[in-house]
Amino acid sequence: MRSRGFVTLLLATLLVLAQAIQAMARPESFADLADRFSPAVVNITTSTMVAGREQGSPIVPEGSPFEDFFREFQDRNRGDRAPRRSSALGSGFVISEDGYIVTNNHVIAGADEITIEFFNGTELDAELVGTDEKTDIALLKVTADNALPFVNFGDSDLARVGDWVVAMGNPLGQGFSVSAGIVSARNRALSGTYDDYIQTDAAINRGNSGGPLFNLDGEVIGVNTAILSPNGGSIGIGFSMASNVVKGVVDQLKEFGETRRGWLGVRIQDVTEDMADAMGLETASGALVSDVPEGPAMEAGMQAGDVITSFDGVEVADTRGLVRQVGATQVGKTVRVTVWRDGKTETLKVTLGRREEAEAQAVPAAQPGGEEPVEKDLMGMSLSSITADLAEQLGLDADAKGLVVRDVDEASEAYEKGLRAGDLITEAGQQQVSTISELEERVAEAADAGRKSILLLIRREGEPRFVALPISDQ
Repeated sequence: MRSRGFVTLLLATLLVLAQAIQAMARPESFADLADRFSPAVVNITTSTMVAGREQGSPIVPEGSPFEDFFREFQDRNRGDRAPRRSSALGSGFVISEDGYIVTNNHVIAGADEITIEFFNGTELDAELVGTDEKTDIALLKVTADNALPFVNFGDSDLARVGDWVVAMGNPLGQGFSVSAGIVSARNRALSGTYDDYIQTDAAINRGNSGGPLFNLDGEVIGVNTAILSPNGGSIGIGFSMASNVVKGVVDQLKEFGETRRGWLGVRIQDVTEDMADAMGLETASGALVSDVPEGPAMEAGMQAGDVITSFDGVEVADTRGLVRQVGATQVGKTVRVTVWRDGKTETLKVTLGRREEAEAQAVPAAQPGGEEPVEKDLMGMSLSSITADLAEQLGLDADAKGLVVRDVDEASEAYEKGLRAGDLITEAGQQQVSTISELEERVAEAADAGRKSILLLIRREGEPRFVALPISDQ
């Protein structure tokens, strides 16, 4: 009996302990956090002058009994064509006592007037400091008589899936509102080059855009930006731009009024398993350089076919990580870039340029050239050297070199990997090819080296990319 009573007592103790642990893991209330930080969360109203509506004239036969009716109708509605003022609502948050405010770019885009409404009802006009369309971030500034309540950024990299988060803002223009949820996923990419979104199930609706996503320490770890929804309302899939991305953008907007991102000057693509095998890499990681136009990388000696494995002392996992890291690096800084080339590593010193300046200039892709009317089927493709007619049809330069893909077997791996008629093969095994015999030599060399695949450099309308094709059947 004693043992049974002991077991019962033990189970009861464990149950109470489990309940206590669960209670500790789940906050009883978010009220203290809301009371403390809500004064720094603001509603944003924008006003924009837009052109009046232009209504097309109905087609009415001349002399029709309806002609006078439609003329009177248009005269009555002619006022609709006058310019009118349009308003929009969003959210934001104060990040300094002297009045700097962060919001989304899409909240204030095109606005003529921006009004900030604070939690206590005070309204102030804001001036636009700068915007960044790539991360959808904007920085505003208001002037107040007294120091303003503000919030601090936290380290978004510390946020874990399952952590509690709190979203604050102005959903659907209803005024200040708080919603809570968890971090549902990390490192989400939607459509931008520098995307690093935190996904959350905290309710985010239209009007929440630009508002803060807090952790339980009251630190801003994200800027609420977008939702995934079939009906425009929250279904528990919201996205906040990670604070570690936002902090860098805000610092540059505050200092320069614009962003100044580092620029390496290469076109890159992810390394696949078969590409790694074709190049003798141990793992399918890094960023494969598909083209090196004129710029910092070319000046440092980087070549198409190099695989960037390390940038400024940080290992490169894929192209997305490299782009974000380069963009976050100071313009003009000289960094060490480690590349895999011809079966060994090399370290290059690259002095970064500025991406915004590079994007303002059109950089044509290099197009090597040649001519020899020979055709042959290889690796599921019908290939031909370049003729004058083909060069004209494909819009190639007069000195273009390579092999033209005339046709692709739809059952082949070449077709599966996206090769199509009209593509130009300019390299095989990271060496230039301009004739069928040169390609066959590269394939034979890869086979002799024990490779299962060969790496081809393909150009389509001038844009380069690498594709690895199997050579076992050749």
